Amino acid sequence: MAEQGIDPERENRIRELLSRMTLDDKIGQMSACTNLLRHAVMVPRYNYWTYDSGENKRLGIPAKKFTDGPRGIVKGHCACFPVSMARGASWDTELEQRVGEAMGYEARAVGANFFGGVCVNLLRHPGWGRAQETFGEDPHHLGEMGVAMIAGLQKHLMACAKHYAGNSIEESRFFVNVKMDERTLREIYLPHFKKCVDAGVAAIMSAYNKVNGHLCGQNRRLLTEILKQEWKFEGFIISDFIWGVKNGKAAANAGLDIEMPLARFYGKKLKKLVEAGEVPEKNIDESALRILRQKDRFAKVGLAAYDQSKIAGPEHSRLALESARKSIVLLKNENAVLPLDRGKIRSVAVIGKLAAKANLGDIGSSRVRPPYAVTPLQGIKNRAGESLRVVFNDGQNLSLAKQAAKEADAVVIVAGLSWRNEGEFLPLPLVKIGGDRLNLDLSLDQEELINAVSAENKKCIVVLEGGSAITMEKWRAKVPAILMAWYPGMEGGNAIADIIFGEFNPCAKLPILFPKSTDQLPPFDNQVRDIEYGYYHGFRLFDKKKLEPAFAFGFGLSYTQYKYSNLRLDQKQIGKSGKVAAKIEVANIGSRAGEEIVQLYLGYPGSKVDRPVKDLKAFGKLSLNPGETKTLSLEVQAEDLAYYDVEKSKWEIEEMEYLVYLGSSSRPQDLLSESFKIAG
Repeated sequence: MAEQGIDPERENRIRELLSRMTLDDKIGQMSACTNLLRHAVMVPRYNYWTYDSGENKRLGIPAKKFTDGPRGIVKGHCACFPVSMARGASWDTELEQRVGEAMGYEARAVGANFFGGVCVNLLRHPGWGRAQETFGEDPHHLGEMGVAMIAGLQKHLMACAKHYAGNSIEESRFFVNVKMDERTLREIYLPHFKKCVDAGVAAIMSAYNKVNGHLCGQNRRLLTEILKQEWKFEGFIISDFIWGVKNGKAAANAGLDIEMPLARFYGKKLKKLVEAGEVPEKNIDESALRILRQKDRFAKVGLAAYDQSKIAGPEHSRLALESARKSIVLLKNENAVLPLDRGKIRSVAVIGKLAAKANLGDIGSSRVRPPYAVTPLQGIKNRAGESLRVVFNDGQNLSLAKQAAKEADAVVIVAGLSWRNEGEFLPLPLVKIGGDRLNLDLSLDQEELINAVSAENKKCIVVLEGGSAITMEKWRAKVPAILMAWYPGMEGGNAIADIIFGEFNPCAKLPILFPKSTDQLPPFDNQVRDIEYGYYHGFRLFDKKKLEPAFAFGFGLSYTQYKYSNLRLDQKQIGKSGKVAAKIEVANIGSRAGEEIVQLYLGYPGSKVDRPVKDLKAFGKLSLNPGETKTLSLEVQAEDLAYYDVEKSKWEIEEMEYLVYLGSSSRPQDLLSESFKIAG
């Protein structure tokens, strides 16, 4: 990562440059400069070129050249990795950093120097159409994955974290007012952005929605008071595209540094506001300085030259395969149906129209166009070997599908969602693309297909594709094996087959909870103009209400078994500036090598304020051979256990006993516990 901080020599150089800039020059740094002809081309073909801002040829100041994400680089034909939600299921920060580094390299190779694809919006409700673009439902997990991605990206270019803040409804995003109390804002919807700021992210993108009555791009409380003043953010803030600003005066005075991708309210209009005294010139100087500092900071970041042959080449394809393998969650495996033994079966039926499609996810602003993509059907054929016959049926004729299943030794049904069901909402004539899901079930025809086919063959595996939770109560009990493959990227078909045939031992775990029904979830209305976001959602809500999910947050099976034991803390009492280390032994008691994700939660049984039953505070990963035992140590800082005291407007660490839970998922039966005190 590029070194962050204001170096005196660098600062003097930048301020000297600023002193030579006219008002037009400074406002030019805050304004987009992509020509209108290119914009016209990019209406149907988003990000065909970079979206540029702040170029000044007279002074030799280069443009910021923006490209989008987050499953790969939108410009050109770059590698398509699994969507962020899938990568969130890996819980693998080291892997995510490598994915970020590959994306950063490819972005620079196609001519970009600014990447806008670090989406860390919290998933409040799994019906959110753009759930696939973020990493999950938990603030700590979101922050850790976002920071890892930033670390990789910023070896090559500037990264932007988005959408700040409270963005989690798609179809009303341009007008909805998200209301929440200060504690909910601070503890639930901001911590992951704070982690990105502390990690030195170059930029933050404001959201389209309002928070407590003020548009995010014009929200002084969010942009200046919290982000710039309280958090000491040194980067710059850009608007979400086109509709992220509605009033130039309000935006400039709130602390928005750049309007994208057009100068609708900045540019000449902003100059008039300054000349009229409605926007102080010191605000313009502040924004220009922030932009110039980041341009200078990243001026020499990365390699001297970027080889375009590496774009979606063998190295990045292998990384896409690794990421997909480590993202696919084994949700159910009764009677060890999986993995399929190619030496014991002669034929496998692959059923479902999605099996023959490269299902990469949303086709909105996050669309990536890789040079190839492996379908589940092709992946299974690639891995089947010469002795195993693969029969495909698209499932459109139920009788033929049942017959194919009956005649095969095993059945793989590929079902789920696509860009038609969820994603960025594109209300085109005669067709609806993307948007939110008010019903989390599969389509009726897919449910009918699963119920019919599973009755014909006991070795029935359902592979689900999608960007978020899918409810399965109408068929879950009837199938012995379920894999959640998400939108698995260009190598997804091979990754799915590797898990089905046991060439890779699944290790992913859910970054979101899968409910049994939408009745268990917070209210979700994607046409509402005002909505109250409460303190509880996801697994914390289920803990509080004692609800049972279909599949818990942090849950995921393996082809081996792990045993947790000997949980111990290095201290039983710490001060408010201290930390506690929890150690646990994990043994692989099965017959296969594997990787296990260990999760640490904290409970607050004696708190004087309303707090969750438990919060995720740390996680780690172990690689274990059969019969091997390893010890993992995870640390928690006392300051990470604070709650936000609204009356005092500050964080408070309670002196009391805390419970530490360590285990394989958020389910009570999967956790061991110990306690310690904070005192003094």
